[in-house]
Amino acid sequence: MEKQVLGEFVRILRISRTSIVSLQLLQTMSIMIQNLKSEHSIYYMFSNEHVNYLITYSFDFGNEELLSYYISFLRAISGKLNKDTISLLVKTQNDEVVSFPLYVEAIRFAFHEESMIRTAVRALTLNVYHVGDDAVNGFVTKAPHSDYFLNLVKFFRDQCIHLNLVVSNASKNACVDSTSSILSAVDEIEDNLYYFSDVVSSGIPDIGRLIMDSVLRLLVFPLILPSLRLRNEAVKEPRLGAVTSLYLLCCILRIVKIKDLASIVAAALICCPETFIQNSEANLNGNMLAGHGFSDAVSQNTDEDNRSSKSDAGSLRVASLTSSSQNCPRDGVVGHDCGGVPFAPREALLSFVTCGDDVQVSGSLTVLATLLQTKELDESIVDALGILPQRKQHKKKLLQALVGEDSGEEQLFASESNGVKDGISNELDIYLQKLKDYAGVSCASPEVGVSPHVHRFQVLDALVSLFCRSNVSAETLWDGGWLLRQLLPYSEAEFNSRHLRLLKDSFHCCANRVLEETRGTWPDLLVTVICDEWRKCKRAIEASSPRKDPKCMLLPPYRSSADDHASHESSFAAGERMCETVKVFVLLHHLHLFSLGRVSPDQPPLVSAVDIQERSRAKNAGLNLPGLKPNTEINLVDAVPCRIAFERGKERHFHFLALSMGSSGWLVLAEELTLKPQCGVVRVAAPLAGCNPRIDDKHSRWLHLRIRPSSLPFADPAKHRAPGKVKSKALVDGRWTLAFRDEESCKYALSMILEEVKLQSHEVERSLQPLLELDKDLDYSSASQCTEDSSSWK
Repeated sequence: MEKQVLGEFVRILRISRTSIVSLQLLQTMSIMIQNLKSEHSIYYMFSNEHVNYLITYSFDFGNEELLSYYISFLRAISGKLNKDTISLLVKTQNDEVVSFPLYVEAIRFAFHEESMIRTAVRALTLNVYHVGDDAVNGFVTKAPHSDYFLNLVKFFRDQCIHLNLVVSNASKNACVDSTSSILSAVDEIEDNLYYFSDVVSSGIPDIGRLIMDSVLRLLVFPLILPSLRLRNEAVKEPRLGAVTSLYLLCCILRIVKIKDLASIVAAALICCPETFIQNSEANLNGNMLAGHGFSDAVSQNTDEDNRSSKSDAGSLRVASLTSSSQNCPRDGVVGHDCGGVPFAPREALLSFVTCGDDVQVSGSLTVLATLLQTKELDESIVDALGILPQRKQHKKKLLQALVGEDSGEEQLFASESNGVKDGISNELDIYLQKLKDYAGVSCASPEVGVSPHVHRFQVLDALVSLFCRSNVSAETLWDGGWLLRQLLPYSEAEFNSRHLRLLKDSFHCCANRVLEETRGTWPDLLVTVICDEWRKCKRAIEASSPRKDPKCMLLPPYRSSADDHASHESSFAAGERMCETVKVFVLLHHLHLFSLGRVSPDQPPLVSAVDIQERSRAKNAGLNLPGLKPNTEINLVDAVPCRIAFERGKERHFHFLALSMGSSGWLVLAEELTLKPQCGVVRVAAPLAGCNPRIDDKHSRWLHLRIRPSSLPFADPAKHRAPGKVKSKALVDGRWTLAFRDEESCKYALSMILEEVKLQSHEVERSLQPLLELDKDLDYSSASQCTEDSSSWK
């Protein structure tokens, strides 16, 4: 202060002819400002207009390093702002701010191509907004500076379009790079939305309205909602894919906590979207966005989303959705049109559930779950969507009855057959009117006048139809199970006879597939997998929130070994199919118990194991333990001598034996003990199940065996089935070829294997009988339960 150093800095900057001086000056100022502790020092630094001169100086921003130092300088200043210091950096006239160089110069770089610069500018603007100075707030919310918020949403819209393009390309060429590209684009999307949320939370009402208006009129109405429709003619206007739109809906509702925004979006879901586009442009000049006009709806046309499909949504006009709607023709834009009658986006969500592909089902369920958990939505709006949980329905009707409203008392104690007299509440009417003001959409759709009870039944009907589908992954079905339990947490009253019949038929169909697995490749691990998945499924559908992040719907689906036609005979593909079947089976079992008003036990009921048979080969071999390890001594009473080469040119002589004990089974190669005739030591043991024994066509003394792993190689789903993971290389089974002394010995070995496989399968089937038979009124407490360590697949 004494030496007028800041003035000297300004003089040096004026006479300098090299950028080196500018770089050092900006760096020095940034360091000084960041480390100032004394208020008097800060006041001195910000007074005398020296800082404003440096802010507005014409630096050569073609130098990227200089720009980075400049932005750091501006951000350092913003970190010292408060209601006292901000007055030193603004100029006022008649108590209104007319100049604020720090803010004006910073937002010039708000959309710079370098993300670090954008981040710094956003941090600076938040520091300004959170000061809480009314005059400054008025300055940033008036034209032309209010254009910043409109341009901010336009920038966000362009990022959404870019995300759609990346997702569309990834669906055509799934690879690790495409997954990383999607995740990078998703991070940008979510960062923008969190910035919107931070800006809104700064407490400046006008900014909240500016952002909400822009999001609705630039993105939701012209792009997101219209993408959930179908046009018979070629779609001329730019659009987003359905899956991208579903993801964006979830993110907007989850992150941007504006009640009006969430309520208007929810109200729009029950209105026909046909007039959204044309009215958005016409109305954009009104309200808070006056004078800005409507720029191009989208900067470019995007490729069609191959994951989208046309759907037979006509059945959604009534209360019944059937599983026959699964076979829907594929198309680029997903939506709905039936005989020229437009469909509301809510119906689009339900039709995706009943006949969309796996990604569309997952996306629709995620949107419904997000709406259900959006606290900004009034219960009446959630009820109009048909997803108000049953306990909240009863609470609302009870309150109506307690305050003496006849309709509430009638609804509370009325039977389902008498119908529900729910009407559209005043809250929904308010937001339907706001929707008309924003988008010019008058909701004359039949959806609006329908009783919420009918909507609830449609959602329930769609979920029941989902559980009857065989072309949807188990993980997605579990998400549907979670949503069903949220809507109907404790009562079976909403299920009708048709629902119960469909659930029961679907269960029996899946139970037959589980029964086939007892004779398949992995019967020895079937019980263990069922016990493990039973507990996981129970936790998943009874959890307080969904398991998956919305971005999972965008990532390329996991490609299992079963997808590879060449690996049809692989035990790994068979194991994946078995686990998928079990996941569906345990879900349907839980839902069946729930539909009957029962509480699912923590462990599945199973029949306990029986003692080993006296005349079995396992008893003859002297086995007493459930496991068989190398170097175990056994009797070779039923063993057959054979030869096998584990290394090229090095044959070894063994005694071959096939053994089963309960659900376990082994192929054993033992070496005979010299000092103990008919006794041997186990040198190699492999799983009996899935060995597929076959005598060689040309050498009748050779026996071919497939050797699968003793444990499931994909036991850790968090690593093996990570979203977007691409199968790099198919796993290959081992092979044994055993050479016997004569044909009779070879045939005997084959028959021994088949007998033990049959005994093993029968034992597994016997233990699963309580689970496979729903018609019997079982006492679950009397059936044996899986132990905690059964989840370890070893």
